[in-house]
Amino acid sequence: MSTNRTTRRSFFQRMMDGVHGAALASLLQADRASAAAAYDLTPKRPHFEPKAKSVIHLFMNGGPSQVDLFDPKPALKKHAGSAPSRDIVNQIEFADQVGVMMPSPFEFKRYGQCGMEMTELMPHLGSVADEVAFIRSTYGEHFNHEPSLYLMHSGRTLPGRPSLGAWVTYGLGSENQNLPAYVVLDDPKGLPINLTQNWQSGWLPPIYQGTRFRSEGLPLLNLRPPEELPSPLVEAQRELLRELDAAHLAQRPMHAGDLEARVASYELAARMQLSATDALDLTQETEATREMYGLNEEATQSYGRRCLMARRLVERGVRFVQLFIEGQIWDTHSNLEKDLRYCCAKTDKPIGALIRDLKQRGLLGSTLILYSGEFGRMPISQLRAGGAAGRDHGPGGFTTWMAGAGIKGGTIHGATDEIGHKAVENRVSVHDFHATMLHLLGLRFRDLAFTRHSLSERLTDQYPARVVREILA
Repeated sequence: MSTNRTTRRSFFQRMMDGVHGAALASLLQADRASAAAAYDLTPKRPHFEPKAKSVIHLFMNGGPSQVDLFDPKPALKKHAGSAPSRDIVNQIEFADQVGVMMPSPFEFKRYGQCGMEMTELMPHLGSVADEVAFIRSTYGEHFNHEPSLYLMHSGRTLPGRPSLGAWVTYGLGSENQNLPAYVVLDDPKGLPINLTQNWQSGWLPPIYQGTRFRSEGLPLLNLRPPEELPSPLVEAQRELLRELDAAHLAQRPMHAGDLEARVASYELAARMQLSATDALDLTQETEATREMYGLNEEATQSYGRRCLMARRLVERGVRFVQLFIEGQIWDTHSNLEKDLRYCCAKTDKPIGALIRDLKQRGLLGSTLILYSGEFGRMPISQLRAGGAAGRDHGPGGFTTWMAGAGIKGGTIHGATDEIGHKAVENRVSVHDFHATMLHLLGLRFRDLAFTRHSLSERLTDQYPARVVREILA
């Protein structure tokens, strides 16, 4: 009797295997097709007419204290020295270091025609207050740095997702094919928390990840060839490499995404040999410009260089530029007064110069500037052995701001409670912050999606989000 006889049960078992296999093949093919279709940096049409063509993100790792810098709270003086409520104590990370209600040691001043109040430590930002919109009601989801950085940079508190710049360049491509679409200017003194994951592409094609440029010395190592060769010979070498790369890629279709990104990076590196050197050559700037950015002062030289580099990059069509600060200097758990003076002295003059310079060159109308940390600080003191009082992490309510393209300058949106602890009026989530950025770039946040495992992934994920139209011009 034949053992190959088909029974009713075996028929349906084999049929189900086939269905499962077909479904799996369909999913894999859909992912592959999606990645291939998205895999380039040529300029793409936005969903609607944009206000902004490029973004400069000034990220202040550590959590700038809103109640000391941007959000004056007279009630803290009234309650100074009193014990915090149970509601506040229950949200403290270091419960054994809880102090008392602590007013800011700094004075707040009114700046600009709008009369916006901010700290005396930021007179240069104050000088351009009429270009800036404060969002005093931003709130986060976590009180630790790592999850909060992931949230601010990718929309979730988990690692592995694409960053802001990756999403923007995926959606819009780049106006300049001789420079990276997404440039990261990190601090020579140290990487931020979460290191290079802050500018990764996640599961987007690797070509959309950020490219680090150094602010000291050559912007990229090995940018110049070891020896100068005649142009025909150089072009012949590159043509041979293109043919070899194409053959290598054709033999490895399962690794096409990573290989295509690597090939594209090598080709971009060749084009950058002239473009990147020129873009970041600050000796081309006038002495007055260098002075304006603080390049002649020790305190502001490093951050000033990066702000000036950011202006030169967006001037040349780079889509997204991200500036990081050394380590997490805004993490003022102790020595609040001393450390905030250091942070503001390092960044205030260059930031004010960047906004003024973009405006005088006619670039502010097309460049969106974002300023944020991963959270703010608590309105109570934190007492650590061996140091003066500081403040613990405060994700419940903090200040972010935007300036430039499409922004209604001199605007204050939202509010925290009377002591600056929680956002209570016109609250703005990090997802709202992201949605507003995408809107100004002409992108609908619900429609900017990438198909992964047959799911439509978004920067704002499945969270409810809205555009903060109150700060738009």
